Amino acid sequence: MIPLSPQERISLFVFAVVVLTICSLEIVVLARSLYRRSRGRSARRILFAPWVIGVHTLVVVMFACLLYGYFIEPRWIDVHTVTLQTPLLKSATFRIVQISDLHCGQKPRNETRTVEIVNALKPDIVVATGDFLCCPQGLGLMQRTLSRLEASLGKFAVTGNFDVGRWPHLDIPGDCTFRVLDRETVILTKGQDSLAITGVGYAPFDAVRKPIGGFSNDRFDVFLFHTPDLIEDLSCSGVDLYLCGHTHGGQVALPWYGAVITFSKFGKKYESGMHRVGDATLYVNRGLGMEPPPAPQIRFLARPEIVVFDIRPQ
Repeated sequence: MIPLSPQERISLFVFAVVVLTICSLEIVVLARSLYRRSRGRSARRILFAPWVIGVHTLVVVMFACLLYGYFIEPRWIDVHTVTLQTPLLKSATFRIVQISDLHCGQKPRNETRTVEIVNALKPDIVVATGDFLCCPQGLGLMQRTLSRLEASLGKFAVTGNFDVGRWPHLDIPGDCTFRVLDRETVILTKGQDSLAITGVGYAPFDAVRKPIGGFSNDRFDVFLFHTPDLIEDLSCSGVDLYLCGHTHGGQVALPWYGAVITFSKFGKKYESGMHRVGDATLYVNRGLGMEPPPAPQIRFLARPEIVVFDIRPQ
């Protein structure tokens, strides 16, 4: 696991302090009111003091956000479309659909809806950028989900940190009609145009830092990796589109601030969405699942995501 950056450590500390302070104040207020009632005295002055009403309001808002983050947002899939124009294509348009961080568990969550959405988009190519499992018991659900996805030119995947770190003995993603890439390049043709997809399986950053070749300035090159951590090394190497996941968009984000933690070596710099880095376009997918326990099973302001890339001639 990539350690938290100093900014993320401070963010997490401040977030925890604020939440604990609000909860502690509410407990103190309730304890004082109960004490006064036990002595036969009115608690009205304590319960309805202006500052106490403010604390009550914050607690209600926090509880409402918790319910929303547990019951609603984890199942509210955002379908985002990105159109890229390139002089490297003459006439064909390639449609790539990216999914990431399924984290399949014992019980289904977004898997059926994911299949429905992806197949309705009629992609030429489906790519999955790692972290397929939440627990070993989710292996069957993961394979059934991935095998039902349809793509006219092929389906490609790379492994994530959970796949190689927690369950190296499992065949992930297994026999599910996806081709797993690890330092491989595949050339796909549509009409007179071609597009290349290169994938690298997850490993600690230093282990994959040795040169990654196979890119060309004469064709459109797509690079798949689980995290955004290689983008600044590859941004001027011939990569046109770098697709990854891993960060979950923080899974819990704050208004006007964004992700609290990302577990990326860049911290919040590439927490989610599209970025232009050198000559490359980077897209960090928020993923479809959630970190397994003991991480909180909530999403807040970081909806699960499926991304469509329409790569067109300029």
